[in-house]
Amino acid sequence: MNLATAFIASIVEAWSELRVHRTRVLLSLIGVGVAVAALTVVVAGGGIATQVQVEQSERWGGRPATYQIQAFDAATGVPAPAQLVGDALRDAAERYEVHYVSRSTNDVLNVQLADGVHGVSATLVDQPYAAIHRLRLMEGAWFTERDAARLAPAIIITSDLWQLIGSPELRTHPTLELVTPERSVTAVVTGITESPSTSEGQDLSSFMLLDSFDRAGLTMMPPEQRYLQAEAWLPPEIADELSRRLAADVRAALGAQWQTDVYRSDYLAYSDEDPLWALKLVVGGIAGLVLLLGALGLVNIALVTVRHRIREIGIRRSFGATAGRVFFSVMMESVVATAFAGLVGVMVAVAVIKNPWVTAMLDDVLQDVPAFPAEAAVVGLVAATAVGALAGLLPALVAVRVKVIDALRL
Repeated sequence: MNLATAFIASIVEAWSELRVHRTRVLLSLIGVGVAVAALTVVVAGGGIATQVQVEQSERWGGRPATYQIQAFDAATGVPAPAQLVGDALRDAAERYEVHYVSRSTNDVLNVQLADGVHGVSATLVDQPYAAIHRLRLMEGAWFTERDAARLAPAIIITSDLWQLIGSPELRTHPTLELVTPERSVTAVVTGITESPSTSEGQDLSSFMLLDSFDRAGLTMMPPEQRYLQAEAWLPPEIADELSRRLAADVRAALGAQWQTDVYRSDYLAYSDEDPLWALKLVVGGIAGLVLLLGALGLVNIALVTVRHRIREIGIRRSFGATAGRVFFSVMMESVVATAFAGLVGVMVAVAVIKNPWVTAMLDDVLQDVPAFPAEAAVVGLVAATAVGALAGLLPALVAVRVKVIDALRL
């Protein structure tokens, strides 16, 4: 009998034994199935938690690899004019086929509301800013190329400010009156962002396109006090060299008066190591503990079962079964059973992770909801098989050491 035939025969024999002792097997494998399901859920949940942390980091510092470019007067430190920086950066980005570049700065808007004038902070950006920072909207849409040409500038406001103006439907094209000392400007609300849950009181803030803001003459901040920076989302594999070239081209276009600095701002810039290693370590530790508890329970049950089968093992040995055959047979019973329990556990984990309630909750948190990770299912099945092999090893050794004469006397 060759090795493959012997292996298949052992599996068939193990399955037959499991069917004979199905009640005992079912009771012993409930814990294994639950442990594998928990392990798979922990691994899949760890992937989801990692994605949540990654997206939050990207909203703050940009996607990998995002570089900040600052241009300022070498003598006075005054930031370079936004229009000059924008023209120089756009030309350089077009030259190197970089599609995601944006300037950003902050200012304050005076907004006329029913109860008086309110100060509203404004983040002034270019259109690619949302893609670089994974910005999500509750309602409406991010700025488009058409918004840059509006006579009435487009504005995106927070949900707190939206509620303050009565939560109007965006399809009615609600407007805000922006007040300056010289005149008032009407801005059209085109989108709503979610107010941060950690903010104290109402979060009255907004986004506007920088060119539209300047064209409308809404700034009341002296040029020397305006902090302007530009950023570019670059291909990670060539990001370092490309960022230096962009900065050099911007410096050359601005002239000798202006100095430029460039640095990386996304979360991968802070360390050469994986910044999420601590989270992955915790997830791995929990998964290992779950697996260990399941394995210990199975070993105890398997040992008790073998001791009740000593007479049966003795009879098999008396009819010519070799020690190796008995050893492999007992261990394969555990492996086949735990593999089946692992399959059931993985199916339960998939049902838990992909049920509509969890999916809807993840849609509210994540932009890119990860599919159920194949590695979680593989880890669950491999872990179940490994647990079966380890849990069956000690009982198999006990079975091999059974003496035929002693077993038949029982």
